[in-house]
Amino acid sequence: MGTIWSGGHKSREEIEMALSKVKEVVSSNPVVVFSKTYCGYCKRVKQLFKELNVSYKLLELDEESDGSEIQSALAEWTKQTTVPNVFIGGQHIGGSDAVMEKHRAGKLVPMLTEAGAIANNSAQLSSI
Repeated sequence: MGTIWSGGHKSREEIEMALSKVKEVVSSNPVVVFSKTYCGYCKRVKQLFKELNVSYKLLELDEESDGSEIQSALAEWTKQTTVPNVFIGGQHIGGSDAVMEKHRAGKLVPMLTEAGAIANNSAQLSSI
């Protein structure tokens, strides 16, 4: 696997534009997953979110015209060079291992609920 810069050099302007786009998407959506269609780790996160009925914004970087620039911008912003790159409530969570660990620890569903990405448990609502 090459570095984040493989496949040609991106200009500072291209990365700045991509970073602006990334930050706008993250701030405008409760949950964002930056992914690639062929990535097995990405598929694990997307499957978990489907099972949990999570509403999220998905950007498949291999299908985006500026996907390479977006991945470079994400690496610069988050220091994570791989996908999936997951944000919940505007907070960088990390990749597949980080998401799965939060789920195993019982911390993922409360984070998703607080972010408004999954509905509150009806039992919690009936205590009013």
